[in-house]
Amino acid sequence: MTKFGPSGNSEAFYNAGLSKSEDSAKWVKDLGLDLFEYSFGRGVRMTEKKAESIKRAFIDAGVEISVHAPYYVNFANPEEENAEKSYGYVLDSARVVKAMGGNRVVFHPASVGKLDRSAAVELTKKRLYRLCELIYENGLEDIKFCPETMGKLGQIGTVEEITDFCAIDKVFVPCVDFGHVNARERGSLSSPKAFTDRLSYMIDKLGYEKMKDFHVHFSKIEYGERGEIRHLTFEDEIFGPNPLDMVAAIKELSLTPHVLCESAGTQDLDALKMKKACFPY
Repeated sequence: MTKFGPSGNSEAFYNAGLSKSEDSAKWVKDLGLDLFEYSFGRGVRMTEKKAESIKRAFIDAGVEISVHAPYYVNFANPEEENAEKSYGYVLDSARVVKAMGGNRVVFHPASVGKLDRSAAVELTKKRLYRLCELIYENGLEDIKFCPETMGKLGQIGTVEEITDFCAIDKVFVPCVDFGHVNARERGSLSSPKAFTDRLSYMIDKLGYEKMKDFHVHFSKIEYGERGEIRHLTFEDEIFGPNPLDMVAAIKELSLTPHVLCESAGTQDLDALKMKKACFPY
């Protein structure tokens, strides 16, 4: 079954006087949602005691938790020392999500920087092979590691690049951020068919079983010539993509992804809109 939830806490959550991650579990459950994504965007900093407390809260609520690795990850950095840090960010995120009772880690693959794009992609892929080795060496192969499609032209993370990365090993499962895809392709996701075309491509390359419960980030995103500018809410009528088109596509292809909404401040309510569109009765 397709599952829905917010990435991070909404404005309404904080306006209700809540602040603890443990509170997020009940908040999401009370809204009728299934998932929550915790961000380690600025670094992996959590005690074992805190992780256990969060785990208990989410198990009690029946809500699944995933994490987003730090934004500093860049597997195309020419410096090996910085690549080592990126391995650490992803592996540390995996260790903590496991302690929190989850099994998915989303990460940004890389930025092109001063390299030629093809060289940066090849370096990223080489580093992901090494990351794969480290995942097995550390006994973390039961975690799904989800490289994310990216929204800026200077970032590595097209649909094709992410698909290629995820063909490396079973531990890699795509995180398709449809807002990012639409932004970097300047409004390409304008119909259900546009969604099904891209997902069918990924299914053909990776197989249905890997794609069946793939990871999704969704929001409307303002974009310009260089791609992504900022996240919006579903109230925006200028920029896409349309969440109903995505729902139609995943139903047509019999996919049951984990869908995390990244709307700006209304991520919980917008996630609920998608869930109601997917399950209207």
